[in-house]
Amino acid sequence: MRGQFAGYREEHGVAADSSVETFAAVRLAIDTWRWAGVPFFLRAGKRLAVTATEVVVTLNRPPQAVFDEIEPRQSNFLRLRLSPNVVIALGARAKVPGEPMIGEDVELIARHHAGDEMAPYEWLLGDAMRGDATLFAREDSVEAAWRVVDPVLGNVTPVYRHDPNTWGAHEADVLVGGEGGWHNPRVEESRR
Repeated sequence: MRGQFAGYREEHGVAADSSVETFAAVRLAIDTWRWAGVPFFLRAGKRLAVTATEVVVTLNRPPQAVFDEIEPRQSNFLRLRLSPNVVIALGARAKVPGEPMIGEDVELIARHHAGDEMAPYEWLLGDAMRGDATLFAREDSVEAAWRVVDPVLGNVTPVYRHDPNTWGAHEADVLVGGEGGWHNPRVEESRR
């Protein structure tokens, strides 16, 4: 599904009737036995509520309840924040000390403090000038990505309008229906 933030058409150099997307959300599947039934949700855009690159792997809940709770709070997860700061976090439901079988959400977080390191694009440009292709996508990978994206480019799907500084068009919620909703990254890193 494609979206465009309200006010985009008033930006300098943008046509007043532009249907260019500034937001996209997709639900993907990998056609192999190993990933059968595992949905992949991607959402990206300009002028969203937070600027961050984050991957969250949500683990299935066990078939049997571990704690004496009517409804568990959340599934265990692995969170990888790639920007603006590098964070690796493991979230799980852990037993509260004491006799009752009550759980609480905990998250183990490892952070990388960049210090005086070069920004990622500085590294990439430097590698390009040296001819080091290690960090660049291979041609077959780029072609595979285009095979996924190309069918929805142009005016094949509608462009839904949404307010700037939100999480995009509400129509994207249909893609994650029944799967617990979208993960919304937060700028601050102190979680739970």
